[in-house]
Amino acid sequence: MKFEEIINNLKNKIYSSVYFLTGEQPYYIDIISNAIEDTVLTEEEKGFNQAIVYGRDSNVKDIISMAKQYPMMSTYQVIVVKEAQDLNKIEELEAYIDKPQPSTILVLCYKYKKLDGRTAFYKKLKSKTAFFETPKIYDNQVPQWISERCLNVGYRISPTAALLLSNYLGTDLQKISNEIDKLTLVVPKRTLIDVEHIEKHVGISKDFNVYELQNAIGCKNIMKANQIVNYFADNEKAGPMPMITANLYMFFSKVMRYHFVADRSQMTLSKALGVNPFFIKDYAMAANNYPPKKISEIFMILEDFDMRSKGVNNNSSPQGELLKEMVFKIMH
Repeated sequence: MKFEEIINNLKNKIYSSVYFLTGEQPYYIDIISNAIEDTVLTEEEKGFNQAIVYGRDSNVKDIISMAKQYPMMSTYQVIVVKEAQDLNKIEELEAYIDKPQPSTILVLCYKYKKLDGRTAFYKKLKSKTAFFETPKIYDNQVPQWISERCLNVGYRISPTAALLLSNYLGTDLQKISNEIDKLTLVVPKRTLIDVEHIEKHVGISKDFNVYELQNAIGCKNIMKANQIVNYFADNEKAGPMPMITANLYMFFSKVMRYHFVADRSQMTLSKALGVNPFFIKDYAMAANNYPPKKISEIFMILEDFDMRSKGVNNNSSPQGELLKEMVFKIMH
């Protein structure tokens, strides 16, 4: 089932006997689970008819026993199994799924990984339950997700601010959503959220961040790149090497792609690179400064320094020194 379908059904009091919520992205799983916990039962009914259990502290036999009980002075009882991926022998739920208790709503939150799709249990879940698998979100999709999330709560965000948040927080939608919620508490409604808001309220420097570093490298602004690198060397938490190498790899992958797009119209390039049209000029500049042969060398440089930052063939160099050496090699 799709996320919107499940949420709409809950709003219309259309419930399934068993919900199986799975995937590597917990954000949507938590929203569905919380919606069931908050809306199915009244506050008076929850005391006797709602149970939250955890996979590592439970077993299938006890969960089935609870699920087969009848609600007290209520139409339904709700049982939510958090961290169901830690539940031993979860496939033994198959018999219950075949014949669930109609007055029980059983919610299984199976996070961070997937079941083997070839198993009979997986196929039973897909056919007999409200089965939801969180959609995978890629790095280049996060800025757009941020923009849509802001619009949903009555705000707009500038493309640069969205990219800044994306580069800093990665693909953890829950963490991003939390930061957006914090911004809505301090930024007036219908205000355009810009980099100044991000710097002031999220704590990301608008001048010294990985986005500004990749821009400085892209346009070969050696002085600015060195200023940012020195800042990161003194503030490792602001720019950890794994985050920087991952972002630069993604950046130069798009620059390489730019070289081989025949149609240079802004919309075609935007679609091919998976970026907001606002940023095409940055990739055009970088492509002008870094031909494909140099980018191939950069990929090897990034791989080498990523491994060294993790201790491979590096016994003593601090991350700040590694970063300085890496950026020098990329730009020269």
